[in-house]
Amino acid sequence: MPVMQDRRRFLATLSSTAAAGLLHVPNVLGQEAPLETTRIRLYDWSSVCIAPQFVAEELLRSEGFTDVQYVRDEPSGSLPNPLLASGGIDINSQFSAPSILRVEAGDPVVFLGGLHIGCFELFGTEQIRALRDLKGKRVAIPALGSSSHVFLASMAAHVGLDPIRDIDFVTYPAAQSMQLLADGKIDALLNFPPIPQELRAKKIGHVIVNSSVDRPWSQYFCCMIAGNREFVRKHPVATKRAMRALLKAVDACVTAPERAARIAADRGFPYDYSLQAIREVPYVKWRNYEPEDTVRFYALRLREAGMIKSSPNKIIADGTDWRFWNELKRELKA
Repeated sequence: MPVMQDRRRFLATLSSTAAAGLLHVPNVLGQEAPLETTRIRLYDWSSVCIAPQFVAEELLRSEGFTDVQYVRDEPSGSLPNPLLASGGIDINSQFSAPSILRVEAGDPVVFLGGLHIGCFELFGTEQIRALRDLKGKRVAIPALGSSSHVFLASMAAHVGLDPIRDIDFVTYPAAQSMQLLADGKIDALLNFPPIPQELRAKKIGHVIVNSSVDRPWSQYFCCMIAGNREFVRKHPVATKRAMRALLKAVDACVTAPERAARIAADRGFPYDYSLQAIREVPYVKWRNYEPEDTVRFYALRLREAGMIKSSPNKIIADGTDWRFWNELKRELKA
C-alpha cells in the first residue's frame, strides 16, 4: 500500500508540475489549436533508460490525451521500427542509429528531437581492454539489427574495425548473455539498463565503454524522439504536446529519480537497478545538445560501418523535422 500511495503522489505531482510548467509560457494550451486526436500510442520498451517514456503517461493525460497506449509487437521482438513505420505506434524514443537505417530504407519515420545522453555499456572479460580487442571475438547482442548491434557496429567502425568481418556477433537473451560472459564463453556483451547495473552488482566482467561518460559517444544524444511521418503531418498539435510531455518527463527523472524508479518497478523492472540507472543516465543534459549533430555523427559512423550509403545531409533532409524541438526548447527553458 505505501508503494502505491507513493506512486499516486508522484503522478499527482507530475500533473501539478505539468500545469505549473506551462506558467513559463502564458496560455500555451490556450494558444494552441485543439488536439487533432486524443489517442497517443508509444512503444512498450523493456529498457529502464526509456523511463521518461513511462513517466510521461500522466503528463500526456495532462496534455489532453485521454487514450494513452503502450504497444508491443511480439512477432518482431524488441524492435519498434516496424511498428513506427506501419503507424502501429505514433511517437517513440529509442537509440538514434537504427532509425537512421530505416530512414535510408525509405520508412516513413522522422526524427523530432533528442531525449537523453548515453546509457549503453560494453562489458568484456579481462582479456578485452579496448574496442580494438574485439577483433575475432564473440560478442553477444539481443538481436541482429537491435540497438545494441547497431551501436557496437558504429563503435567498431570508429576505431577501424570492420564490424561485419572482424566481430563474431552472437544473439542471446540478456540473462543468458550475462551467464555466458561470467563463464567466459563469450568475450563481450553490449546492453542497456538495467543489464549494466546488474552486471556490476554481480561483478561480471568489466566496463570497456560507457556511453554516458566516454567520448565521443557521450557528446551526442543516445535516444531520440521519432514519429510516424503521417501522424506528424496530420497531427502537429498532438505531436508537439506529446513531445512536451516526454521532455518534462526527462526533467522529472532528474528531480524525482526514486519515484520514477517506482513507476519502472510497477512495470516489472527491479527497483534498485532502476533507481541506479535513472541516477546514472545524464538526463539533465538534454538542453545542451542538438539532435541534428547526433544524426550527422551516427550517419557518418554507419557509413564507415558499411551499413548505409546515404550522406548525413541526405538523412537529415529526408528524415528530420526540428520545428517542435526548437519551439519546445524555448518554452521549457530551465
